Amino acid sequence: MQANSRAYFLLIVVVSFALLGAALYMQYVEGYQPCPLCIMQRFAFLGIGLFSLLAAIAQNTRTLWQGLGMLSGVAGIAVAGYHVSLLLNPKASCGIDPLENWVNALPTAKLLPQVFYSDGLCTAPLPPLFGLSIPAWSLIWLVILTLTLAVGLIRREKNYR
Repeated sequence: MQANSRAYFLLIVVVSFALLGAALYMQYVEGYQPCPLCIMQRFAFLGIGLFSLLAAIAQNTRTLWQGLGMLSGVAGIAVAGYHVSLLLNPKASCGIDPLENWVNALPTAKLLPQVFYSDGLCTAPLPPLFGLSIPAWSLIWLVILTLTLAVGLIRREKNYR
């Protein structure tokens, strides 16, 4: 699949939204309550998905949307990395703090509270999924999606030279 093809971006969209769906499944079926950092990671996946969708649709501004998708991914990597570090250092906690109040004050928490409202703890012990914590899986997927967008941008730029 070429890095400038519509299918390339649509695959990223499908993966991003599937991961959001998995988060909602874990919340509503498995009963895991999202913490503020989980919600911020959802924003990163949403950003990657939406910007990749716009890149698939608009060829003229594809580089802009691809870059914004990568920026969403980098922000998500930072949040997920911090979340993983909290789990590795259980003495630290984001707990109920101003971050939760800030996340819950965002318009998205009011418009779609089922998706973007936070009421969990960042250090809550959840069972591992295939040996890794959920934030670790989030970090892995954010890195994969961000690198996929970056490699695609690099390849496309080489083709235009």
